[in-house]
Amino acid sequence: MKSEKFSLLRNLNHSINGIKEVTANEMPMKVELALFVVMSVVILFLEMELFYKMILFTSLFLPIFAELVNSSIERCVDLVTKDYHILAKHAKDAASAGVLISLIITALIWLTIIIKVYY
Repeated sequence: MKSEKFSLLRNLNHSINGIKEVTANEMPMKVELALFVVMSVVILFLEMELFYKMILFTSLFLPIFAELVNSSIERCVDLVTKDYHILAKHAKDAASAGVLISLIITALIWLTIIIKVYY
């Protein structure tokens, strides 16, 4: 049996396919990507040090990351069962809570930096 060698391009392709699939099938991901683009443009026009802009920009990846994890958990649960099961509900609720927490963290980062820079 031939072992597959690590391929950066193949792994990058898998990652891009994952982003495409989640974006195509999950409305929250579409909203989060739209917000990412809008807020990235907003950052360009903010008058603050580059350091603070980089923190704001980096924070925009948190909800996208959380949504990808949430979507993967939902798909794994759906692969195991389509029937209602309390553990499946708990897994999906916990993953969804992760997205909410990432949005709260991002908002707190933005609020902290805006207050620090402008007040």
